[in-house]
Amino acid sequence: MSSNDFAANLQSRLQMAKEMNDEQKLYRYKGVLYPYIMCPEEHLKAVENIVARESDIMLVAYPKCGFNWMVGVVRKIIAEATGTKTEAKMPPLIEFFGPEVLKVVDKAPSPRFLGTHLHPDNIPTSFYEKKTKMVVIFRNPKDTLVSYYHFCNNNPVLPIQSWDSFYSSFLSGDVSWGSYFDHALAWEKRIDDPNIMIVTYEDLKEDLSKGIHQIATFFGFSLTETQIQQIAEGSTFNAMKESSANSHGNMGNVIFRKGEVGDWKQHFTPEQSQEMDKAFNEHLEGTRLGAKLNYQKYCQ
Repeated sequence: MSSNDFAANLQSRLQMAKEMNDEQKLYRYKGVLYPYIMCPEEHLKAVENIVARESDIMLVAYPKCGFNWMVGVVRKIIAEATGTKTEAKMPPLIEFFGPEVLKVVDKAPSPRFLGTHLHPDNIPTSFYEKKTKMVVIFRNPKDTLVSYYHFCNNNPVLPIQSWDSFYSSFLSGDVSWGSYFDHALAWEKRIDDPNIMIVTYEDLKEDLSKGIHQIATFFGFSLTETQIQQIAEGSTFNAMKESSANSHGNMGNVIFRKGEVGDWKQHFTPEQSQEMDKAFNEHLEGTRLGAKLNYQKYCQ
């Protein structure tokens, strides 16, 4: 699907969203909620049969953990390392593709750049069988929740919820793509897999050049220091936001909102903060992913 086709397709989906009520916008597939308009059941069924390649470049994240930011970064890495630039505006989320796009993807030359928000147990098994390299991005749960809340309330394909309602839904895992903590615990089990690299949003914000070097090296690309610096300068959150009208059309301002670490302090009540602390400790205290997220520094 070309960028023009995708833009036209997106417009028709946004039109469809206007004609639906909020209750119709989410549905369950195998127990997990998904947005009906962007990934209907036929998409999720079709994606189960995708044939992965060892050479695929896979980016994975729970929603609102920095996926779109890193899509821009990885595209720049590929462009610098291979000399081939993609003009694609379509997010590389395999669950958005559908049967027709998957046919095109199946014939696409290597390396293919793909991504997903799917729970690791729901990522098609061929990606694990082929030992496809995956970079997984995680972000502290408080900022993830805030970003997800604003994203849902500004995105016509998703239902609108009050802060308190969305907060409760997030904690119970009753949001699109399921529970943050279920995703985290499932990746914790795979943390030693040499084909998986887990990076955090906070580390990328702190030292983007270092993150770019690590991601490029992991995917087998060799970049000069000059190339890394150029990518970093063009990939700050503000730079991405400024160019988002070109890269993401009308959805640019919805996808790239603030990109801050610590914005949760403007939203959480003291009680909600304590409740999230308790949930984090129950699920992730003592885990290596929990330590990587540096919860005490970013969430207390």
